[in-house]
Amino acid sequence: MPSEMNINICASVWLVEDNQHYRQTMVDLINQSQGLDCKYAFDSCEAAIEQMRTAEPPEIILLDIGLKGMNGVEGVKRFKEITPATHVVMLTIHEDSNLVFEALCAGASGYLLKDSSPERVIESVKEVLAGGAPMNAQIARKVVESFRQFNLPKGDYGLTEREKEILGHLVGGLSKKQIAEKLFISFHTVNTHIRNIYEKLQVNTRSGAISKAFKERLV
Repeated sequence: MPSEMNINICASVWLVEDNQHYRQTMVDLINQSQGLDCKYAFDSCEAAIEQMRTAEPPEIILLDIGLKGMNGVEGVKRFKEITPATHVVMLTIHEDSNLVFEALCAGASGYLLKDSSPERVIESVKEVLAGGAPMNAQIARKVVESFRQFNLPKGDYGLTEREKEILGHLVGGLSKKQIAEKLFISFHTVNTHIRNIYEKLQVNTRSGAISKAFKERLV
């Protein structure tokens, strides 16, 4: 059963986590953060999916990857089928690059280890809202290393050096604004490059571009 809150702020966040203490701690933290509203918290993907039958889908779902019943990887797939515009950020104690990559391919927008500070979790939620893709550096490194082991040839999609550079920053979790500041170019220019990257990679989302970048060693 979901626990319902009374705060009504602009950005809607749902939490799917089976540890009751951690779940309540995160709900309280989210609702104390300006600009965020966690109305619903669930102990299973099944309960969250049922709630979606009647409730407005959230902008972001924080999702435990190691749930009983339907696990987080399967949950991402279902959530993205039901509400493609909703971002899903994985909460995980696992360092298994296979699980992480499966969740990424399923459409997750980012990842955080559960021992991340509460402040980092909130920062990541806001980062996703700003167009970023938070990913714990340790997990990102393990995913990259896992694909190097396969020694697959690099994909060739005709990306320019600047596009490869920007794709690398997308993989690193930077928002469009952060990329523009880092490369000393305009936000509009970054947007144009990202549209070109999506077109060349034949994807429609940041998570799709990141998945292909990992899978085909583009960065």
